Parts: sequence; structure tokens; C-alpha cells
Amino acid sequence: MASSPYMIGVDIGTTSTKAVLFEQNGTIVSQGSADYPLHTPTPAIAEQDAEDIFQAVITSVKQATSKAEVKPDEILFVSFSSAMHSILPVDAHGKPLMRAMTWADNRSAEWTKVLQSDMNGHDIYLRTGTPIHPMSPLTKIMWLTRDQPELFKQTHKLISMKEYVFYKLFSQYVIDHSMASATGLMNLEKLDWDEEALQVAGITPKHLSHLVPTTHVLRQGLHPEYAKEMGIAVTTPFVIGASDGVLSNLGVNAIDPGVVAVTIGTSGAIRTVVDQPVTDPKGRFFCYALTEDQWVIGGPVNNGGVIFRWIRDEFAAAEVETAKRLGIDPYEVLTRVAENVPAGSEGLLFHPYMTGERAPLWNPSARGSFFGLTLHHKKEHMIRAALEGVLFNLYTVMLAIEEKIGRPTKIQATGGFARSELWRQMMADIFDQDVIIPESIESSCLGAAVLGLYALGRIDSLSVVSNMIGSTHRHKPDQEHVRVYRELLPIFIRISRKFEEEYADIAAFQNKTMHP
Repeated sequence: MASSPYMIGVDIGTTSTKAVLFEQNGTIVSQGSADYPLHTPTPAIAEQDAEDIFQAVITSVKQATSKAEVKPDEILFVSFSSAMHSILPVDAHGKPLMRAMTWADNRSAEWTKVLQSDMNGHDIYLRTGTPIHPMSPLTKIMWLTRDQPELFKQTHKLISMKEYVFYKLFSQYVIDHSMASATGLMNLEKLDWDEEALQVAGITPKHLSHLVPTTHVLRQGLHPEYAKEMGIAVTTPFVIGASDGVLSNLGVNAIDPGVVAVTIGTSGAIRTVVDQPVTDPKGRFFCYALTEDQWVIGGPVNNGGVIFRWIRDEFAAAEVETAKRLGIDPYEVLTRVAENVPAGSEGLLFHPYMTGERAPLWNPSARGSFFGLTLHHKKEHMIRAALEGVLFNLYTVMLAIEEKIGRPTKIQATGGFARSELWRQMMADIFDQDVIIPESIESSCLGAAVLGLYALGRIDSLSVVSNMIGSTHRHKPDQEHVRVYRELLPIFIRISRKFEEEYADIAAFQNKTMHP
């Protein structure tokens, strides 16, 4: 192995942690990963075991260093990306008092309504950038302080999974501005905890970690036994890094004005970088920090690839059989079926809100529906309409962002969906934009590594990332299809707005009958 220094980007996700060892030019040398369960004993609960995640960080870094056979002192730094919105109460000894509540945990739904209607929620959003929704740590803490008073009495700190990892490694409670900007508790202008948000949550600044920039470097105090286990030197600098969303934008080179990143995995997101904090008078998008002078606005959607998976499992037994016989991926057979249907699915619309929805509705009670069904429509129409519905929904988030930044110049698209040519072309047609697929798959890990280089003064601008990633596909919009989609989009948007009462009523009925 050459003795040039390497860098490690770690991404702490909802169901797994990845560590990627890069050369300084962005070339991937090796990687490690470790999975852990998401505990969902009831529909409202979605938790993780903090210790599982800490062990996954150690394991994945260890895998990456041992596979590459690098020496401990060849690692220039380790830098972190992490999923947002988790909350973990710990006691005075740093021991977890329960499992961590993840972004998907819905137990604070009732407090979210109270915050929205009676506690000045919208004004708090305008200052903090995190939409008022059960995913937000602010609402989760309201639930803890009000509904779990005994647990709260023992609580010394309320932290995220990333803070827990740093506490275990360095015995310090620190939170970067990026993760803090996703708590609903940090004032974006002041880069400090927001007094009113803390008051509403029922906590004081003492319950929270020390705020630091995303470029903050911890150079000493790493526990020697963990350093040894990971295969790195005890003096290796650790860069605190940022959240996975903003680092994914960096990792796909979507940091210039007008460049939008769209990711569709199980869920999805659409994001763009702006040079100062911006929030939306209608509360439709988030605003999270990347660095002191770069902020990311956008919206997460619950319903991405999860919809395609539902179609495969519930509609497509025959297609799955065919795929088995041909030895190909069932999704490939499904997209071939969908390709035989014209753009717009001959007037069949699908609202993909099968797991409630975050952006642009911010309505956990929203539900999925097919609209416009006739006897003429067949299964293949329903498959295509579902794929179009996921993109229509993302496009409505884009419209909210466009009101603030104008029309985007290009779209960088990533995630599992980017493997499907049909879905990529559909995105170009629905957005009426060129869609570019960057090569980098582990975009959050690469983003963390580039931020690390910047934090250590090895580069003077984050834009060096453009030399590190190539592009694999480029799709131009088909104007015939664009016209069809432009006609259907207003109908799609009006339906979800008109259904607000119906969503609430049907969700209440389902909760009563499905989870009595």
C-alpha cells in the first residue's frame, strides 16, 4: 500500500452504518458496514438501540481499515454523516434511559397538533427551519417531558445518535450546527438554542449538547481501546461533520446555486444549497446547515421506493415469477410492464401517501389512493401511475423550493431508483429538466470526507468534489410527455389539498379498526 494518507467517511443511517475509506482524490479504497434493527413494536414506535449503533460505527471503520490493510497512522481523519431527528435521553453517567426515537417515530403526533394550533409552532419553524411534524426532536421532547415525567426526571442530556457516538468516543457532548438545525430547537440566525423552542419543549440549554460548527475537529481524548479496535491511531482527528441530507448534496456535487439533488431510496428527498438560512411562509420545506455560509433547503418525502416494493409484493406475483424464471430483478420486469403504458397512464393518478407524508403536506394522516380508474385501466396502468405518483409528489416539493430560488439549472439524481432507466426518464419529463446521475453511490460518506478535507484546511473550497465524481447517465425531457404531465399535475395537486378532512377521518377509522 502507498503511504499517502487516507480519509474515512462514516454515515450513521436508520438501519445500517457505513464507513468508506477514500484516497484524498475521492477514490474508494475499501468499505465496511454493519446493520441493526429498527424496532417497531407498534405503528407509532420506531426506535434504535444506541449501543447497537455505536458498535456498528466501530465495526464498519474496523472493516474498512483492515480490508485496505492500512497502518493506523495513515488515516488522515475520520468524518461523520448521520441521519437526523433522533432523540435519546441519557442519565448523568451517559447511559441511555430508553431506545433512541428515530425520525420515523410518531408518538409525538398529538403534541405536534398542539404545537401547531396553540403554541406558536409556525413562528418557531420560521426561526428554526425544522417543519412542525412528529419527526422533529422538538415534538418528541414535548412528549417526553409531558407524557414520561418519571423518565424525564432521570434525564441528564437529550442527544442524537451521532452525539451518543461522540460521547462514547471522547466523553464530550457536542452537536454540530447541521444536526442541531434539524432539531427544531436551534435559531438559524443566531446559531444558538432558541429560547421559545426550549420553553415549549420543557427543557433548558443544560439538557442539550455544546454547539459547534460542522468543521469542528476533535484531536485529542479518543479512548485508546476504541482507536485500537477501529485500527486507527489514538491521535487521529475526528471531524464532527454534518447530517446525511446536506452531505449527500455535497457528495453528488449539488452545491452550486440552482443545482438540485433528488434522492429516492425507500423514502426520498429533494434539496438545494442556498447562501443564507431561508424558511417558507407556508411551512413546506426545511432549512438545515451545511457550513457557516451554506444552507440546504428542501423536503423529505416518506413515499419513494417503498411504494414500488408494495406493488411488487401485493400486485405482481406473476411478474415476480417471470423474473425468477428469467433470472432478473423483479423490478426490471415491472418497469418493462410500465413502459408499455403511455405517459400519464391514460388519466390514472396515484397519490403515494401510504405511510402518511412529510413534504409537501406534512400530514401523518394522508393516505394513498388511485384516482380516475375506469374499466379501460389494467394492472400495468396502475404500476406506471404509482411510479409517476412518487415523482409528481417530489415535483410539488420542487415547486415550493422554486418560489424561493427560481427554476433550477440541473438535477443530480441518486438512490436506488436511479438504476431504472424508465424512472430516470420519467423524472426528466415530469420535472422538465435535464437529469444527471452522478457516479458516486456513497454520497453521504464522500460528502463527509470532503467536509473533513475542508475542516483540516487541505482544500479551500468544497467544490473540489466536482473532480471526484463522474456522471453515468444523462436524460433530456421528452416534450410530448412534458405536455401530458403539465396537464395532469394541477389535478394531482388539487386532490391532495381537497382531501385534508377525508385523510383525517379515514386515518382515525383505520387507527381504531387496525390498532384497537
